[in-house]
Amino acid sequence: MKNLISINNLSIYFKKNERVVSSVNINIPKGKTVAIVGESGSGKTLTALSILKLLPSGAKLESGEIIYNQKNILECSSKEIENIRGNKISTIFQEPMTSLNPLHTINKQMEEILLTHQKISKNEAKRKTISLLREVGLESISNRPKLYSYELSGGQRQRVMIAMSIANNPDLLIADEPTTALDVTVQMQILKLLKNIQTKLGMSMLFISHDLAVVKKMADFVYVMKSGKIIENNNKKQIFDYPKHKYTKELISFQNQIRNKKNFNSKNIIEVENLKVWYPIKKGLLRRTVNYVKAIQNLSFNLKEKETLGIVGESGSGKTSLVLAILKLINSNGKIKINGKNIEEIKRSNIKKFRKNIQIIFQDPYSSLSPRMTVEEIISEGLRIHFPNIPIIEKKNKVKVILHEVGLNYSENYNRYPHEFSGGQRQRIAIARALILNPKILILDEPTSALDVTIQNQIIELLNNLQEKYSLSFIFISHDMKVIRAVSDKILVLKNGELIETNKANQIFNNPKNEYTKNLIQSVI
Repeated sequence: MKNLISINNLSIYFKKNERVVSSVNINIPKGKTVAIVGESGSGKTLTALSILKLLPSGAKLESGEIIYNQKNILECSSKEIENIRGNKISTIFQEPMTSLNPLHTINKQMEEILLTHQKISKNEAKRKTISLLREVGLESISNRPKLYSYELSGGQRQRVMIAMSIANNPDLLIADEPTTALDVTVQMQILKLLKNIQTKLGMSMLFISHDLAVVKKMADFVYVMKSGKIIENNNKKQIFDYPKHKYTKELISFQNQIRNKKNFNSKNIIEVENLKVWYPIKKGLLRRTVNYVKAIQNLSFNLKEKETLGIVGESGSGKTSLVLAILKLINSNGKIKINGKNIEEIKRSNIKKFRKNIQIIFQDPYSSLSPRMTVEEIISEGLRIHFPNIPIIEKKNKVKVILHEVGLNYSENYNRYPHEFSGGQRQRIAIARALILNPKILILDEPTSALDVTIQNQIIELLNNLQEKYSLSFIFISHDMKVIRAVSDKILVLKNGELIETNKANQIFNNPKNEYTKNLIQSVI
């Protein structure tokens, strides 16, 4: 099998001789997909960036060669590498919103790529742009390509990035976490599109991901990286069926976790009956209501003490509206009872007390933690609001105890700021902030989607332990079915504001009734 790219003995270091990629050897055969998997900081992206000589400032090449067309890319001149980038070798990044220029229209950005590398007229570039948009399934946008990136959905933006990446029929496509920020249904569409384009063009693909379920669908060969080194590599079947290295075995086992079945005879802590959330659509000078966005339609369910309810669905399915309704942050119709009390009967003066028992943990802890507050200030903020007369000593002791509960040392961390922590540590701080008020219900909105597989597993294990210790009830929102399978006792599947299917978690995964649910589950098989 002939190799398109051969990476030989590649080593990269930062300042102070900190080696971050160490003697890496990777072969990418023609027409095949090679995946690099590993946690953040393992060197996956740096290895990929070195192929295009796009190492960040401070990163230095220590040794190695990258052979493409019998030539070492690392020795190419600026002019030679410019002819390769976006032409013979192209890239798709994780977040298309930051990769696309918000100041230029989609067609202008695509035409620029064509005109840079091909000797064609502007009119021909316009025609090719429309053809490319249609090829990636953007028929509606191809008729009006003078749109800006912020006017498109996440899936549409990623399709535009794919169209740009294949514009010049590249030999190699580098896809760096191209589906991580997308809903599972959109993710499946993008992966299928990439496979179809690869088959049509006969191109090779370097696929970077920490999601082994995605890698299993896409890759022919897999390289596992840890701490800058390749610790194992083989074809897909050997890696998934017969892993040799302990770390590889751990990654695969994390992806296949199933929550132990429990029988719940406890009372209902939340009861929802015929819930409706409609947002008015107003038009005209007088802003009259002409229609409604029906975010939630006739939704009914209950949550028992110490139970975890997993809620899954794509963007726009009503997950967030449901949470806002439970917290009484938006108007809704129907009944929402918490501990047997209808929240509509709660007086405004008692709202603060009511919300103390329901805390929320968000998807991105970096944006949900104030960058100007220390860890102690962040965690104790709830105490200050709900118990303004609490003594300073008692407050410090409570912060110390709860930090210990989430696996962080008080003396080492209390006066540090969020930017000084890793993603997993920040999420632990967010959990501590929620737990310090002794809530009965935790709402977890995609709390692990921004984390690596190994860190995801640590957070899930922590949450399960805390749930058992403090008799907590969880509402766990996610589009990642692997995570839902690992944490949920019962699952609600939402689509377009309607309940598609609900059942115990093992029943949903072993015997789904609805076609939409079956498609979601396919993402983890």
